[in-house]
Amino acid sequence: MKLRKAGVAGCVVMAMAAILLGQAGDKPKSGVKMTTAAQAFLKQLTAEQRDQASFSYADPERLNWHFIPRERKGLALKDLEGAALKTANQFIASGLSDAGYDQALNVMSLEELLYLLESGDRDQRRSRRDPQKYYLSVFGKPSKQGVWGWRVEGHHLSLNYTIKDGIVIASTPEFFGANPGTVNAGPGRFIRVLGPEEDLARQILKLCTPDQEKVAWIEKKAPRDLRGGGVAQPETTAPVGLAFSKMTADQKKLLGQLLSEYLKNMPADIEGERRTAIKQAGLDGVHFAWWGPADRDQPHYYRVQGPTFLIEYNNTQNQANHVHSIWRDMSGDFNVRL
Repeated sequence: MKLRKAGVAGCVVMAMAAILLGQAGDKPKSGVKMTTAAQAFLKQLTAEQRDQASFSYADPERLNWHFIPRERKGLALKDLEGAALKTANQFIASGLSDAGYDQALNVMSLEELLYLLESGDRDQRRSRRDPQKYYLSVFGKPSKQGVWGWRVEGHHLSLNYTIKDGIVIASTPEFFGANPGTVNAGPGRFIRVLGPEEDLARQILKLCTPDQEKVAWIEKKAPRDLRGGGVAQPETTAPVGLAFSKMTADQKKLLGQLLSEYLKNMPADIEGERRTAIKQAGLDGVHFAWWGPADRDQPHYYRVQGPTFLIEYNNTQNQANHVHSIWRDMSGDFNVRL
């Protein structure tokens, strides 16, 4: 009996590892694609637009990220048309997988819904809520040799990349948000951007035994937001919560699915590198922690932290219908090593 239990456990771990640590297929390196896309984008701009979009690599603006609906430096999509707009969208897509690009477009499209839902002066609402009020910024000269970076950012979206000699050496902070988190416009018109990220985490909590709850469920009240929003580097405090090694087989499988939900947003080579880093650091070092009530539509927050990465997810605003989520590099974002 003991041998059989060990065998089943081993199979579960192997299955979970296959979900979490599968290697990406042979595809063009995303750093090369980003470089080519950046060059094509800049070529389509006027001199004035190129100046607006371009910064030196050492400019402090490179680390000046945020996800609130504020004014930003860079070149806005709304100021582009024709070939320039087409290459801008291709540039953004070069930094994401197909699933990640769809998610980015969904985040942007929610701005139109906020424009319709919010009250007040129409022009002011349009100035604040615009699905094309997302800015592209290029730091340094995109080329096959040397270091450069870029960012696409606006309300509830901040994607940041650093490329060296055609290879992506940093792809964080990576932020996606959704407001409203749930859109219920009637039968067949129910949308939840970032919904799986919430549901999978809640299932892990729901499967906790009373003893596991004491470790995983940190507080019954959720913090108001993520830690370190707009801060250049992630929090580096020790992980809290339930360790992977203490999870049941079902919880391990769910954790693998949850991580994959985040990992799938990046191009295949970046996803594969992140998976490899998690594997090399060891799954036993990954912890899951929850704050707030366990029920849907209640303010909640969770954290998944391992030696190489940090996930934070917060849904507390607007009666728990306003989501913030982030993936960060525990060795340092923006290729700034801690």
